[in-house]
Amino acid sequence: MLTKNNFRAALLGCAAVALLGACSGADGVASPGVGAFVPPPTVSPPPTSPPPTSPPPATGGPAADCPSGFSNVGILSDKRICQLPSTINGNLVVPQREGTIYSVAGRTQVGTDTGPDAANPIPGRTQGVLTIEPGVTIFGNSGGDYLLVNRGSQIFAEGEADNPIIMTSRANVEGTATENSIGQWGGLVINGRAPSTDGCNAVTPPNIACEAQVEGSNAFYGGNLPTDNSGRIRYLRLSYSGFEIAPNNELNGITLAGVGNGTTFEYVQVHNSSDDGIEIFGGNVNIRYIVLTGNDDDSFDTDSGWRGAAQFGIVMQRNGGGDFAWETSSRGTNTADFFTRPTYANWTIVMRDNSTRDAIVHNSGHTARVYNSVIRHPGNHQCVNIATNSTLNNPNGVDGNGPLYRSVFFSCAGGNGDGGAAGTTPATDIPDATVEALLTHPSNVLNGTSTLTGGFINGANENAVTASTFPVELNAGIGLGASNTFITGFLTPVDYIGAVRDSSDNWYEGWTCSLPGQPTCH
Repeated sequence: MLTKNNFRAALLGCAAVALLGACSGADGVASPGVGAFVPPPTVSPPPTSPPPTSPPPATGGPAADCPSGFSNVGILSDKRICQLPSTINGNLVVPQREGTIYSVAGRTQVGTDTGPDAANPIPGRTQGVLTIEPGVTIFGNSGGDYLLVNRGSQIFAEGEADNPIIMTSRANVEGTATENSIGQWGGLVINGRAPSTDGCNAVTPPNIACEAQVEGSNAFYGGNLPTDNSGRIRYLRLSYSGFEIAPNNELNGITLAGVGNGTTFEYVQVHNSSDDGIEIFGGNVNIRYIVLTGNDDDSFDTDSGWRGAAQFGIVMQRNGGGDFAWETSSRGTNTADFFTRPTYANWTIVMRDNSTRDAIVHNSGHTARVYNSVIRHPGNHQCVNIATNSTLNNPNGVDGNGPLYRSVFFSCAGGNGDGGAAGTTPATDIPDATVEALLTHPSNVLNGTSTLTGGFINGANENAVTASTFPVELNAGIGLGASNTFITGFLTPVDYIGAVRDSSDNWYEGWTCSLPGQPTCH
């Protein structure tokens, strides 16, 4: 969700965030139980095996104890609850064990913020490496419980297709979550040192002066290292998250802030977040194989100069909620060379029948590129909304260019293109015909009849569309300055559109939930 997010100014005062704990530490870290910073340890690669523990009970039931480094805080659903420490310094492995489940309480942070400059980390700050084994479940009790990976630290959460890592709420573990449950714990925040347009003022990114406080926390992101590596996340399912700390300042399902392209992020589902499913602030991270289901605000939100690619994604809203499928915007330095510049490929978007929103909105300072995708909106709303403060109507716009769509199948009951946004007057709206013209290209199908099967799997009409190839230079010929060539090696060339080609294309099976044909999340 796009917000001004003036957290540095006050965070509404420490009293307003008592839920996150008392303000403490040299940089006002709000985290229960966090003491003063200590000298940084030497961080070795993630361990390959967990620390020794007592064996689980031979007859099932809760484990007798917790691994070293965890707090034994009771029993839930016949499993021992082992709570992660509030600050993780050095290496910590969360082992998969019979009879054991793990929890986070308040702000649980990996390392302490080492600053925006990788070559000159802030003295006295600590690094942390959190490794989570396949099959582990971690839960939060309430909205103020969340997991934060600070700049300079890493998370290695690598599940398996038939044994994903689960991050969820206590209610879900207890079996009381429902189809419309949202906002039952905080979520996951990863902060990196890749460039952002936020906080730049008189300088231009990449620059260590370009840093800002992340939405939903008072931790910082941004820096000067596009290749920053925050770790690896694979086969992760995160459910029932999101929490409003203050008006227009929420924890999302997953927040990626200033995350660099040295980070691996793939095979990830966010289900029923009370705010955005995934929101990206700046950085250069590339992501793929993404499933976003039932999220209450935007399913996928990009901001603050993100320069990355997102390939193979499914968005399915639930009837009980959902705003835009995509919202792409920019904050901070809003000039042509530093627009948010996402590249989307092979997405399938399915909006809910009773949605009051268009499927996609492009706001200020964006130059989105969309390839080989399917947009279905059965409600009386459009596929694409280009807001009045977008590139087309912005003094910093480039050659009048808006977003680029190639080999996209539009099937929206309300039409293809919409100019303006809610609350604008007709005199300042972009004409709908102007938006429609941007979408009119021989490779696209306008006003198509959807033949999706199983909710999101291509049918005959979708598979009749010829896929477009990705140009070697993604900005060639459109006057957008800085290059996006670093993502061309990430994108996988395919000869079909949409996220799922046919019934034999099963990359989503085994680790997701509440997609048609998959088990429910609750």
